[in-house]
Order: sequence, then structure tokens, then C-alpha cells
Amino acid sequence: MEMYLLSIILASILIIPFALKTFCPYLWVDILYCKDLLRILVKFVSRRRRRPLFFVLDRFLEQTAAHPDKLFIVFENEGYSYKYTDTRSNKTANALQSHPGYKVGDTVALFMGNEPAFMFTWLALAKLGSPVALLNHNIRNKSLLHCFNCCRAKVVVGFHQLKEAVEDVLPTLTEQGVAVLLMTKHCDTPGIESFSDKVDEASDSPLPQSLRSHITFKSPAVYIYTSGTTGLPKAAVVSQNRLLTALAVLSSNGVTASDVIYLNLPLYHTAGFIIGFIGSIETGSTIILKRKFSASQFWDDCRKNSVTVVQYIGEVMRYLCSTPRRENDKDHKVRLAIGNGVRAEIWREFLNRFGNIQVKEFYASTEGNVGFVNYAGKVGAIGRVNILHQALFPYTLIKYNTERDEPVRGANGLCVESSKGETGLLVSKITDIAPFVGYAQNEEQTERKRIRNVLKMGDLYFNSGDLMRIDHDNFIYFQDRVGDTFRWKGENVATTEVSDILTINDCLKEANVYGVQVPGHEGRIGMAAITVNEGAQFDGSKIYNHVVNYLPSYARPRFIRIQNAVEVTGTFKQMKGKLVEDSFDPGRIQDPLYILDDHEKSYIQLTAEVYRSIISGNIKL
Repeated sequence: MEMYLLSIILASILIIPFALKTFCPYLWVDILYCKDLLRILVKFVSRRRRRPLFFVLDRFLEQTAAHPDKLFIVFENEGYSYKYTDTRSNKTANALQSHPGYKVGDTVALFMGNEPAFMFTWLALAKLGSPVALLNHNIRNKSLLHCFNCCRAKVVVGFHQLKEAVEDVLPTLTEQGVAVLLMTKHCDTPGIESFSDKVDEASDSPLPQSLRSHITFKSPAVYIYTSGTTGLPKAAVVSQNRLLTALAVLSSNGVTASDVIYLNLPLYHTAGFIIGFIGSIETGSTIILKRKFSASQFWDDCRKNSVTVVQYIGEVMRYLCSTPRRENDKDHKVRLAIGNGVRAEIWREFLNRFGNIQVKEFYASTEGNVGFVNYAGKVGAIGRVNILHQALFPYTLIKYNTERDEPVRGANGLCVESSKGETGLLVSKITDIAPFVGYAQNEEQTERKRIRNVLKMGDLYFNSGDLMRIDHDNFIYFQDRVGDTFRWKGENVATTEVSDILTINDCLKEANVYGVQVPGHEGRIGMAAITVNEGAQFDGSKIYNHVVNYLPSYARPRFIRIQNAVEVTGTFKQMKGKLVEDSFDPGRIQDPLYILDDHEKSYIQLTAEVYRSIISGNIKL
């Protein structure tokens, strides 16, 4: 009898692993994720309890003390150690502190590209207790001025190659009393001061902690502009607490101090700034900094610098897979790719071509209060539903009427939750643990991201604007953007803001902007259905010059459709569903169609031949 029981026990022990693998294939990774989540919470809470208050800067100072001579940044064959970075940021802070147009704690705008000076200056401003507005260096004129008004910056520090862009708005900045400093050793433009020479001459003595004693966890740390700077960007407020949370989360992303990180995404974006720059401060890694992404140089750079971790957005993966195949495609040391927005078919192609690289897909937004990590590595998913995660950050998917551009509500006035396998709008409960701070100087846009009476009367949720789907294995997938935003070339484009820019032109009466899909391209490209003012004529050259002057390239509508009237709903919301369905196909559209032509510097007629060339991939957009 005892032998019989023993054999049953042994058989059970042997069967359990196979049973778990069959019926609960993700149990072990779920347990490990919960362990990571608890470790993140412990680290975050312990840092919150430290006195004086502990911020990202303090983590950088810890790393500098621990390994001062280690390379922190490599840029264009020049290396900068943690100690050098600390010293240079001291000199920058001391130079700024002595400037009459600046006082400690003032908001400062950085109008710079990817270069070490960006990082030195941000650290300097952190030492001075100043919030920093990260300006997209592609923006110009009205958009640029709008950004200053959002964050109320007192000083702008600009890259010398952006001098002309600064000069365009200089009269207004001067009128507003904004001090304009350029990272150059000499500047002869009245109203713009050289700053690099002042930094070179400044003391490198450390800044006293008392200068930032006014900072609390609720204080703004950075302003990051969302909606792809499509003319009227929104300044998302990233608090000190949010950055501290990011530090704790990034400590569990698989990156270690021995890793070398390839950073070619813009530092003014959340991905480049928080995941790349701030993440490296947490882990003590080395950054290989590039001015911009180059598919042709990507793998050669990785080999040259022994890169082990790369960042991506969906477009980056596709561009890399589109390069000519080479025999040494798998000859590199990259082991981890961190990012978001890659389609399943590109994901598979990337792995097949470039080798066994762990792809860590995640979902998050600059201003949002919920995020996901695909810790199980399921191709195509952005994350996985987890009981502990959902308990800490309550979220749900609700049914959404895309034609009316609003959530579906039941007879009781509450939102209707989506079923498993059904697409729904991601909303996340606003709590003390998961706050939504909103946008600087823009209560209207902040309120639009709040949604009330979701699951019970009086509750308050954050509206992500993203349609998701949860499958029966509890993996969550991104489906599409809703309403007023789409994504193109890795940038969010806010349709209402592009419409506002278009209708500034005196020949256009109305503009309904939306995104349309193009075969072989990630995201959606911009298109506008417009009406022309009575007595006016559509002037392709004039409209071209208008959008070039006001919008960055990725936000410019590539296609224009002229209508007699813009269709609206009973509540006067512009209808986009049928327009998106028609796309830019001349075979389906009887209205006049135009395409933006940079060679002709005009919007020219879109012919069936050009349409076929775009669809076949012979014309790249």
C-alpha cells in the first residue's frame, strides 16, 4: 500500500509540470512578473522615504560616486565619463545661475537635438531645481511660441544650428522677457547670447543641495509635448514622483550596468528621454548617442560600439527590415530590444533576420497613468493582463462608438465593458497611486482626457484614446487610435490641431483631418477633407507653403480631398469613418484629390497612375 501511494505521489510530481505547461503555460512568467512588480514597489517606497528627498539627480550622483571614470556617453567618437558629465553639468549650472535673466527654480526650455550638451544641461537644471521643457526641435513659428506659453519658460537654451528658428520668434520672446542662450561661443544676433563660452569659463564647483530644497514629489520635473507637435502641442506635466516611479520600473527592464545602450530616438520624446537617458542613469549603463536614426548605419554602429541594448519604435523595426540583406546581419552583440509599436509580422521578420534578440514590447503614454509590459514575449502583444497589476492600477476596456467618437453607455448611464476578444477603449482609474496630472496651462485638454461615470456613478478614469483587445489567453493587443489622434513616422498627430492650422489659411473654410493606412507603412498618414471659402479657389502652392511653414513634415496632410461640405453628426462632430474607408483611392472618390509633392512644392492632382505606384511600393511616402 505504501509503495502504491509513493508511486502515485511520484507520478503526480512528474505530471504536474506537464499539466501546468499545458493548462497554465504562462504561470511561471506571471509569478516572476509579480515578483518584479513587488520589488519595484519596495524600491519606490524606500526611495520615497529617504530624507532629504531622493530624485533622479541623486541617482546620477550615486552612479558618479560609484564609478566616476566609467563612460556614460559616447557621441561621434568622443567619450564622456560619469565624472566629466557631473563636472560639465556643474559648470553649466554655475554659468546659468550667474545669468541675470535666470533665477533658481525658473522653468527653462531646451531647444536642442540629440547631443551630450542636452544631457549636461538637463542635469545642470536638475541641480538648480528648475523644471525643464523639452522642445521638439522640428517645430517653428506659432508652434514654438505656443510651447513657451504652455510652460512659461523664462529662459531657452538652444542648439547653435537652430539659430534661424529662434530668430523667427525672437521679437515675441524678447517682448515676453525670455532670455535666449545659444550653445555657441559667439553670436552676433542682438537678443541672442552665446552660452558655450560662459560654460567653459564657469566654476565646476558642486551646487548646494539647498538650491533644490523647494522641490517636492509633486513638483514638475519636465514638460514633454504630446500629439507630435502638430501646430498646437500639449505640454504633459511629468512630476518628480513620475520620474522616480520610472526609475524604479526601469530597474527591472532587463538592462544592467554592463550594458551598452544605443540611443537614436529623440531626447525630447518620452522614449528617448525616460527609457534611454533616465533609464541609463538608473542602471549605470553606457549610452551610444546618435543625432538621429539611420537604418544604413544602425548595425555597423552596434558592432563598432559593442552595443547590447537597442531602443525602437515600430517604424525603426520596419526600416531595419527594409535594408538590403547582408551576410553579417546576425553578427552583433545586441541581446535586448526595448520599445513599442511593432507589428507582429515585422517582429517575426526582425528576429528571423537579425537573430535571437529578446524583444521587450511595452505600452505607455507620456501623460497616462497605466502601462503594460509584454514580459511573456508573445509576438504582437503589448502586454498581459495580470491580477496584481490590475489591482494596483485598475483599468478596463469599454465599448466605443467610433462613428460618434464616444463611449457606449447603457440605460443606467454607465459605460459598457468589452468582452474578451472584443475591441474596446482602454481607460484607467485615476487614483493616488495612478494619478493623471494633465497638461500645463490647458485645462480644457486635460478635462477631455478624463472620463466620468465609467463603472459606477462618480468614478473618474483616464481616457487613453487607444483601442485595445484582450484575447482568451489574457494578452492585450493595440488595435488603433480613436478620435482626434493618429500616428505617423513614430509621431502622434492630433487631427483637430492640424485642422486649426489648415483653416488659418484664408482660402480654406473647413478641414476634417484623419489618418489613412498605406501598404508597407506603420501607422497612418495624414489626409484632409476640406471645403473652400466662397469665391476662393484651391491654390496648391499656397497651401503647400502654408503647411510647410506651420507643420513638421510628419504632421503635414499628404493627401487633400476637396468636398462641397464637411459631413457632421447630429451633435456637429466631424464624421471620419467613411472618409477613412475611402482612403485616397481615386477609384472610390469622385471629389478632386491632391497629393503633396515636395519636388513641385505644391499639392498636385492625384492620378490613378500615382495611386497605383504608391500601393505597389514604387513611390515611398
